[in-house]
Amino acid sequence: MIEQVLKRKNLLKAYRQVVRNKGASGVDGMPVQELTSHIEANRDRILTDILNHRYVPQAIRGVEIPKSNGKVRLLGVPTVTDRWLQQSVSQVLMSKYELDFADHSYGFRPEKNIHKAVTQALKYINDGYQDIVDIDLKGFFDEVDHAVLLELLYQKVKCRTTLRLIRKWLRAPILINGKLMKRRKGMPQGSPLSPLLSNIMLDVLDKEFVRKGYRYVRYADDFSIYTKSKAEAKRIGNEVYLFLQSKLKLPINREKSGIRRPSNFELLGHGFVPTYKKGDKGKYQLVAKKSSWGSLKRKLKGITKKTRPYKFEERLKKLAEICRGWVNNYRLASIQVKLKALDEWLRNRLRYCIWHDWKKPERKRKNLIRLGIDKGQAYAWSRTRKGGWAVAQSPILITTITLSRLRRKGYESMLSYYLRTQVVIQ
Repeated sequence: MIEQVLKRKNLLKAYRQVVRNKGASGVDGMPVQELTSHIEANRDRILTDILNHRYVPQAIRGVEIPKSNGKVRLLGVPTVTDRWLQQSVSQVLMSKYELDFADHSYGFRPEKNIHKAVTQALKYINDGYQDIVDIDLKGFFDEVDHAVLLELLYQKVKCRTTLRLIRKWLRAPILINGKLMKRRKGMPQGSPLSPLLSNIMLDVLDKEFVRKGYRYVRYADDFSIYTKSKAEAKRIGNEVYLFLQSKLKLPINREKSGIRRPSNFELLGHGFVPTYKKGDKGKYQLVAKKSSWGSLKRKLKGITKKTRPYKFEERLKKLAEICRGWVNNYRLASIQVKLKALDEWLRNRLRYCIWHDWKKPERKRKNLIRLGIDKGQAYAWSRTRKGGWAVAQSPILITTITLSRLRRKGYESMLSYYLRTQVVIQ
């Protein structure tokens, strides 16, 4: 297999993917932009070292990313050289495993995504499977047992050189706050290889679910099983707990796991609420969960902070990136009403930024006159003692800095973009 990994065509494809993904530099400080020259100068030496079992990966740079619950998630950033080689291995491994993966595994796979996962979950719920076994694995990426994972890999990958390389990446130390920490279990989130390795590890669980005929959805380490009674859900939950403990040596987070009903169940940022349409009794629809709305609003608030030194067009561009990404993620959910209210709030934030940028009273007066306000009213508003946020919500700016004028500058409402995605889906 190592010959396939080190083929020029495979290495070139991996290089292009690493460059496309961009990403931060590792412990050596080398940015992605320097990868081309580094490969040209060192390619033969690196490949020879791999074939002769002399290649030693560099340490991983640990980066703490804040989570919405106030805690942090530790990401591991390998050097760009190791990312290039890991991507090369991942591409070959994917060709060997992809066709064998279960249908209801939706994470980090071609033609699979979050939308298909939540759609399948909604189908189970609306088919009457409304007692849900919701299982949260405790720090999955930190708890993976190397021996179990390598044994699973050996069942299909008989190449000792490739396995040795993967083992070295798994055991590479991680640099956290200037200290090198040994790693005897787990795999770093942030490497090109970890998503595929997580699927290989949990495919054993998928196969067990399929064998027993469970209705389930799995997206990476996030999975749930759908049943028709609480008793059945409890029985299955106990079986899964024992299987994870004995076969995969993975602990469950008991605080976050349990038996749920659709109304108190969340999946991949989506919630489930009853529909109130005639003839749809007992049916549910998708919504965005409350914390997702809160996270979006905090990001929008940060970009529309009046003191941020952005040009107006730059501010609109940053808003569009965040809004489109969020709407794309939740485009299957019923979010029209809340989007309309959020759009109105966001437009007022933009008006506030414009009012603040005008700064001096005389400039405010002249700009209001240009926008069609009579001289007396323009003078009075330019000297108002009202705060900027109050002015932004007043008729003086709502009737002058109108939606059509904002659109001409490049603004598009989230609701408008959401409705366009619905046309594409249909």
